[in-house]
Amino acid sequence: MKEIDMLAMARTNGFRLGNAQDRQGGTGCTVLVFPDSAPCAVDVRGGGPASRESELLSPMAAASGIHAILLSGGSAFGLNASTGVMQYLEEQHIGFDTRICKVPLVVESCIYDLGCGDNVRPDAAMGYAACQAAETGDFREGCYGAGTGATVGKLCGPDYMMKSGLGAYAVQVGDLQVGAVVSVNAVGDVLDEQGQILAGMRSRDGQGFADTRRVMLEEAGQTPTLFSQRAVGTTTNTTIGAVVTNGRFDKAQLKKIAALGSNGIVRAIRPVNTTADGDSLYAASVGSISAELSLTGTIAAYVVEKAIRRAVCQAESLYGIEACQDV
Repeated sequence: MKEIDMLAMARTNGFRLGNAQDRQGGTGCTVLVFPDSAPCAVDVRGGGPASRESELLSPMAAASGIHAILLSGGSAFGLNASTGVMQYLEEQHIGFDTRICKVPLVVESCIYDLGCGDNVRPDAAMGYAACQAAETGDFREGCYGAGTGATVGKLCGPDYMMKSGLGAYAVQVGDLQVGAVVSVNAVGDVLDEQGQILAGMRSRDGQGFADTRRVMLEEAGQTPTLFSQRAVGTTTNTTIGAVVTNGRFDKAQLKKIAALGSNGIVRAIRPVNTTADGDSLYAASVGSISAELSLTGTIAAYVVEKAIRRAVCQAESLYGIEACQDV
């Protein structure tokens, strides 16, 4: 297995990857464009997803593929950004053929980044700009695109959270390539390979990490707890991402690959998939390589795990929120 560049993988396999953001506004978009369409599925484990056109991805739905995946800030308001993606794709004559016109099929998931910066929300113009950026490969990790306003460790509120961002990672095993792009905006902490906290909820004295799981367990049975007051029922945290492979898979198989890929989220974030998270992971196929499903799903979990750690390690301190590289 060897590490490969995500943008190089995109160029080789005919899909595009780009960011648009308003850094002052504290939000952004990341788009993956599939000009020839791509079979796609999604695995949703969080309790509060903000998403668009998810039913298209059901194995029972007629559409065999989609034309773009959009990862966005702005919570449910950010779903407006997909309008700009559709406009761009229509202008490029990309879409599902109908009698009247081509209809672009665009799926989207959003993180809750309201409160960072000037509280700007991604709109159609930003979605369009992300597609333009994808044409030139304008893509950066960290506090760009859908990671611009991302944060982690938010169980006890913004006073203790840390800055996060967007991460990407890809590998090749033989002819098989698998890559992931993830925006990390979790209520929990991000862990390294040894299970130590890389970024998450800070301790009260600011000298270390509080350990979100420990805080939750110690508060169990208290009435009211910080967790019940601030996290449960407030869908303000989400880890969203997309896995892309050049392996040849249909939607039903990609559903399993997305589910296996989500294991990477579970390994890298603690706690995860809570009712306060909207965790969602897409999986798309862009190639014709014959590949075994469980192997591909195992690699998907690995690259997702790596991308999550890169998201916090590449992030910078912004909006008065410290990042791990400055702690």
